[in-house]
Amino acid sequence: MNTRLTALASSVLLLASATAFAGSTVDLTVKGLIVPSACTPSFTGGGVIDHGKISAKDLNPDRSTVIGNHTLSMAINCDAAIQFALHSIDNRAASGITTHYGLGFASDSQKLGRYSLLLRNPVVEGGTAVQTIGSYDQGNTWFREYIWEPGMYMSVASMDDTTQPVAVKDLRLDLEVQTIINRADGLDLSNEVTIDGSATLEVKYL
Repeated sequence: MNTRLTALASSVLLLASATAFAGSTVDLTVKGLIVPSACTPSFTGGGVIDHGKISAKDLNPDRSTVIGNHTLSMAINCDAAIQFALHSIDNRAASGITTHYGLGFASDSQKLGRYSLLLRNPVVEGGTAVQTIGSYDQGNTWFREYIWEPGMYMSVASMDDTTQPVAVKDLRLDLEVQTIINRADGLDLSNEVTIDGSATLEVKYL
């Protein structure tokens, strides 16, 4: 047993020695692409959904409560036709879950709830219908999708090909937002609690 340990130690020393004499330089590459066109996203109503005041007594104690379904009109207008994706960042990710965006906390550790984003009825310039597609790997592979999860890339494709985005100059679509409060018996609602959902939706050029 002791012999084996000694042999192993020697092997490790030899490996460490070989590593020390490996190449002493490494390359850094800075890459990118400047595109001639730019796109501007916008929402109706400034992208604000206000649920107003909700009584704690109106929340289900033993299951989640849907407090609202809202649809916003979203537009992306570009200088010229270009391939792009929409990328979402959940600014309250600590209070969310994998497939939903967070609404903040009822206390230091009690997640208040979540909301979901769905993309519907996409139409490009000229009134041409397209379909929404999603990507989990920053646009390397695409699949048909309309549920916009946090961190996903979303784009549009022709009706007969879901594998790649099409170049678009103007895109209009509906953004459906469903807001859900978690079961009330797990929340401290003895004081006013702010519904605090926030997400950044940005254009990524492909």
